[in-house]
Amino acid sequence: MRIVLLGTAGYHPNARRHTACFLLPELGVVLDAGTGMFRVREWLQTTELDIFLSHVHLDHCFGLSFLFDVKKDTPLARVSVHAAPDKLRAINAHLLDEQLFPVALPCDYRELAHETRVGRDGRLSWFPLAHPCGSVGYRLDLPGGSLAYVTDTTAAVDAPYVDAIRGVDLLLHECNFTDAERELAVRTGHSHTTPVAQVAAAAGVKRLVLIHLNPLVEEGDPVGLDVARAIFPNTELGFDNQVIEF
Repeated sequence: MRIVLLGTAGYHPNARRHTACFLLPELGVVLDAGTGMFRVREWLQTTELDIFLSHVHLDHCFGLSFLFDVKKDTPLARVSVHAAPDKLRAINAHLLDEQLFPVALPCDYRELAHETRVGRDGRLSWFPLAHPCGSVGYRLDLPGGSLAYVTDTTAAVDAPYVDAIRGVDLLLHECNFTDAERELAVRTGHSHTTPVAQVAAAAGVKRLVLIHLNPLVEEGDPVGLDVARAIFPNTELGFDNQVIEF
């Protein structure tokens, strides 16, 4: 199975990265709809698309407004947006206020189910994350592989979500700040390097890919990769348009 990293920045895009969007092309599953959402049409392999939102801060949902382009000249017959009820209400009341976006989007809205069947024999489940206004992470268990998506939370080795991601083949985890910026990370509900690597080690995952990276750092290493690898050696930085097999 493949996942394509369509947006790996946090907060806002920069010249090299768009904001959070991750696509499993063979399943027609998208995790978050940040500004990287416009790239989905390049990778589509299905006639249906299910978009699962972690939360609706703008860097994770603004790409919903790109859906007309995503559907243009593609075989998509259905697009569904899945999120917690309060997040769906916020999208319709604010992002889609007629003063901001004057037409209805070509999709339907579905309250997030505790577990969703994906593909023929896969399942997607969610778990709560600590973040201002609330967020969720996702776990996908598929024939031959598993992954977890953890964004917008303050990583801690004793956080409840550690059990939810235990043993996955691939962990995509936000790491917006370096250890030197710990105070800012905690204050804004985000993660810094050392606890993210500790979470990966504690959960016994096989591979850690860092995402939701600081957009102010366009070149080089934005997190202190050597610090992470000293704790969890199989750690790497995600980048836009990266294709990962798991």
